[in-house]
Amino acid sequence: MTGPNEDLASLLRLALDKSVEGRRTLTASLGDLFTGHTSALSERETALMSDILHKLIRDCEMAVRRDLAERLSKADNPPHDLIVALANDEIEVAQPILMNSGVLRDMELVQIVRRRTHEHQLAIAMRRALSEPVTDALVETGDVNVIKTLLENQDARISEATMAYLAEESQRVDTYQEPLIKRHDLKPELAKRMYLWVSAALRQYILQNFDVDPTELDDNLEHVASAMIEEPAQEKTAQEAKRPADLLAQHLGEAEEISWQLLIQVLRQGEIPLFEALFGKLSGLSAERVSKVLYESGGESLAIACRALDMPKATFTTAYLLSRRAESGRRVSDPRALARALMLFDKTDIQSAKNVLRTWQRNEEYQDAIERVADTPRNGPDA
Repeated sequence: MTGPNEDLASLLRLALDKSVEGRRTLTASLGDLFTGHTSALSERETALMSDILHKLIRDCEMAVRRDLAERLSKADNPPHDLIVALANDEIEVAQPILMNSGVLRDMELVQIVRRRTHEHQLAIAMRRALSEPVTDALVETGDVNVIKTLLENQDARISEATMAYLAEESQRVDTYQEPLIKRHDLKPELAKRMYLWVSAALRQYILQNFDVDPTELDDNLEHVASAMIEEPAQEKTAQEAKRPADLLAQHLGEAEEISWQLLIQVLRQGEIPLFEALFGKLSGLSAERVSKVLYESGGESLAIACRALDMPKATFTTAYLLSRRAESGRRVSDPRALARALMLFDKTDIQSAKNVLRTWQRNEEYQDAIERVADTPRNGPDA
């Protein structure tokens, strides 16, 4: 068995050998020193070997440097300066260091992201246990492949602000969508928005490339999107159903006892919450949409909704006047506004009104996603 001094002397002799084989043997031997055998040398001797190795890698062939990087990439306590040098080397050398070495500090990784090549960025994006400053730097590159690789790395920590930004970007960059949806740290509200965006993007693609009925397509896509976000929707429905007016409207609807006469009677009596619930039950509109339809200043939406429901013109006139009074508190309505609403009611055929009403019945966030996707330039295979 050789002693520490003999090991050191042997390494120094190898340092004088300028051949490729000599360099390979030397770097392999020095690499072994930092992968479990450093206790054989003193602190001074270890520092000396580190200095020799650091100087030699400048002259070593790439294959030798690559072998050394492989050896040191998983070492617990390799020379820090040497690791940094190897991490900034050509990607063939740097890759194992960038992906596996625990010696590199966040700021050093950030600097490599900003100064080195696309391949260096990809290697860092695949690294385990990435911190938020490093992931932010990777996202700042704007490189779609780097960001996609980062999103696929479940061990990378991504800040909420950056995740929200990437979710927003997924409207434009299709390749972000799947890895984002699969991330365990994606917040439910972001996931919900993304489900809607993906559905809207798919809708746009299908309508552009296939001859399909838009209404039927929307029915199917909205159903899928709603199923994906079913839990929040159910919670919201449960909260709304606690109102007595909603419970009564639901009961009357199931008993098929909602009539035009009942709506007008309830409205005359000033039972506004019950009138809104009954109208919502008849029209299939959400509570938010009912308020918009009933109390829109001009009454155009109310005219279309009532036409779609095949409400008699006289009943619509009464409903219009009473709903204006309920909304404003005034007993007199603008006759010109009433005339315009009645003209629209007369001019609109029932089927066209039904198509509009069907659009209003849809999830408002789904509708918003459709509009946003239509206005957003997309970058992806289907763009």
